[in-house]
Amino acid sequence: MAAAEAETAAALRAEVAALRMRVQELERENQRLAKVASSCTCGFKCNRNVKGNGVTDDSSKRAKRTGQHVGILSHCSKRLVALKVMYFGQRFYGFSSEGNTEPTVESEIFKALERAKLLVASRKESCYSRCGRTDKGVSASGQVISLYLRSNIKDVGGGTLDERSEIDYVKVLNRILPQDIRVLGWCPVAADFHARFTCLGREYKYLFWKQDLDILEMQKAASKFVGEHDFRNFCKMDAANVSNYRRRITEFTISACDIRSSNDELCSMTIKGTAFLWHQVRCMVAVLFLIGQGLESPSVVDSLLDITKTPRKPQYKMASELPLILRSCQFDKADFMCSSDANRSLTEHLNDGYHHYMLQAEIFHEALSCLPLPESNSLETLHKKRNHIPLLSRQTEPSYEERIAKVKTKLTDNL
Repeated sequence: MAAAEAETAAALRAEVAALRMRVQELERENQRLAKVASSCTCGFKCNRNVKGNGVTDDSSKRAKRTGQHVGILSHCSKRLVALKVMYFGQRFYGFSSEGNTEPTVESEIFKALERAKLLVASRKESCYSRCGRTDKGVSASGQVISLYLRSNIKDVGGGTLDERSEIDYVKVLNRILPQDIRVLGWCPVAADFHARFTCLGREYKYLFWKQDLDILEMQKAASKFVGEHDFRNFCKMDAANVSNYRRRITEFTISACDIRSSNDELCSMTIKGTAFLWHQVRCMVAVLFLIGQGLESPSVVDSLLDITKTPRKPQYKMASELPLILRSCQFDKADFMCSSDANRSLTEHLNDGYHHYMLQAEIFHEALSCLPLPESNSLETLHKKRNHIPLLSRQTEPSYEERIAKVKTKLTDNL
């Protein structure tokens, strides 16, 4: 009899333990559903937060205050989209938002995507990629990013799609973005598309005033960059992340622009290549300016490209970031489109900006005309040449091998 009672009691204790575990599982599931409901922004009943005691309350305001998942519609149809973006870089701390500095172009784009309710997941889950990480102050007229966005088309993976029924991504985003960022076009892309790694080539343009520069000597030196070379002496070395400094330049030309001032001419350098190192364009331009001023010979480019002869980069100041433009990024089968309405708004916006700055330029020109003519700067040029230290005679930066050894030592110390 006692044995039977003990067996019954043990069975009851086991059943109670199982029920407690089930209650705990249900509580965890309730918390998960409450979290999902609180972050939903679709506007239906699921937008109400289910508390643990079964009481419901509207938590959309709280979600907006915390910024958690606001603007992410995970239940909607989606498609992988590439966006072509232009921006004036003067007020931004670069394109990438990985640092702690604000504002960046990338952060402003994602704010607009959230406000437009176009995001369908977090940045990582959206398969987000960017073609280039332009530095602080650098502008772009052809930056490209890609990510999954909300779509009006239910069967995106089906056959021929009527893009006229799709969301006008250009028009929607440009209504929200700040004045110095604009989306120029969009296109659907394949699932294996990656804005950085599927890019076939990038084109940069650098603007400068001709002044007294010897353009012929600069072009002679610029042609030496064309081809595949080791550009470690023409970049900011990142030994921790980059081990191969060979890059291919396909074109490097210098030409005059259509804009002239009363006593000067605006010129541009066009640089095309498959990929570029950190600060590579600005370093190449800086050396060309020294050549154009007659402070260096075009042969200095040959010496700096020969890493056996010049294994360490001489110290020199990079060219300014403001005149640099990421002009275009080339892809296979990426045809960017823009609706007529969006194109009309873009044209008006850019024309207004152009006329505004041309008026400002004319005011500066008018002020200059009120000043007496400056004295000849020939003495200043002579003084600059006398005080110039040749690049190959300057103090050098640490070599790649020295930088790697320093990184390894730091990692060992941290361990």
